[in-house]
Amino acid sequence: MLLSSLSVFALLVAGSTAVSAQDAAGPLKIGVLATLEGTYTALGEDGVRGLKMALAAAGNKAGGREVKLVIQSTDASPDSALRGARKLVEQDAVEIVIGPLSGSEGIAIRDYSKTKPKVTFINGISAAMETTYVEPSENFFRFNTDGAQWSAGLGSYIYNEKGYRNIATVGEDYSFVYTQVFGLVTEFCAAGGKVAERLWVPLGTKDFGSIIAALPVEVDAIYLGLGGGDAVNFLNQYQQAGGEARLIGGSLMVDGTVLSSEGSAKRALIATPSSGPQADSWDDQGWKDYVKAYQDAFPPEERFPSPSLLATGYYNATNAMLQCMATVGGNLSDGQAAFRGCLSKLTLKAPNGTITLDENRQAIGANFISEVVENTDGTLSTKMVKMVENVNQTLGIDPAAFAKIGLPSRDKPACQATY
Repeated sequence: MLLSSLSVFALLVAGSTAVSAQDAAGPLKIGVLATLEGTYTALGEDGVRGLKMALAAAGNKAGGREVKLVIQSTDASPDSALRGARKLVEQDAVEIVIGPLSGSEGIAIRDYSKTKPKVTFINGISAAMETTYVEPSENFFRFNTDGAQWSAGLGSYIYNEKGYRNIATVGEDYSFVYTQVFGLVTEFCAAGGKVAERLWVPLGTKDFGSIIAALPVEVDAIYLGLGGGDAVNFLNQYQQAGGEARLIGGSLMVDGTVLSSEGSAKRALIATPSSGPQADSWDDQGWKDYVKAYQDAFPPEERFPSPSLLATGYYNATNAMLQCMATVGGNLSDGQAAFRGCLSKLTLKAPNGTITLDENRQAIGANFISEVVENTDGTLSTKMVKMVENVNQTLGIDPAAFAKIGLPSRDKPACQATY
């Protein structure tokens, strides 16, 4: 009887080993969530370029396994992201999901990931704070800093260097821009600044007439938390209305997706200060090599002059996956435990600086303060003026004090001198 039991056990172990070896040698199915519909379409397209760059550099293999991509389009809404994730996981049977792109999509995917513990989710570039700060998921990893971290250094820069004392904000009415404004307000107000008014518009707004009419006149500058088609529409209509206020750009407002748009309205952004996870002109060899690789990978008419932050986010997420797949030899057995352990401890040498993860699997990384400049060929780009290193999710504020501020929303944080 004992011999029989041992024989059965041996067969089970052998079978399990054979399955693991087969899984490690077979194709790796990866699902990708990207906004390929709606106002953020251009952003999603560049995100996919970044992902494909990373895969191409690896010979389209991860841990020795051929990669099979399944790309699922979303429209930046949480519902579309959730539908897409369900299709990828429950119908296409992917083992890893990379994405999503937009803030509220990320919150939805974090929640969905908790229901699918056998699948690993690696964020694309979505940057709402709550995604990892509130009830984080053990199988959701984010190798990009969040929107508040993207504002680190900007509040003090516009107060101390630009001399702005009183500003207003205009932003898309959803979680990512709440997070961006959160980071700006905490730092700007702590430096002594005031926020006269915060105006919000639905994502995908076509007519900004009422918002432009409502902009306060007696402010030093207006912060624009807009992206994609919304940013371009606002700039066109603002110029038509004769607007001449000094501007401050949210990260997407001055990204290559806007600076490369058609028409002359974008020229209103020249000299606009901003901040984010990268700057076009960073004088770092790794960054320069990455930019050249992006330019060489796609014809000029099928890309931007320089990779957008969306491309970089998906590129970094994919490289994190590739490095850890190599570490585990392509083996995702045991609930992908070894693979996830690698992701948790990974120090990612990214083109936009070194990235590590905190206990919530949230990125700690560099942030770049920049201003929009006109290049000799007439194109626009962002020129780095300052780099802030090792920005964590509580922005250097004591975690207990940070928690008391409250989560980002239309009116939080309050503008106050200390937090």
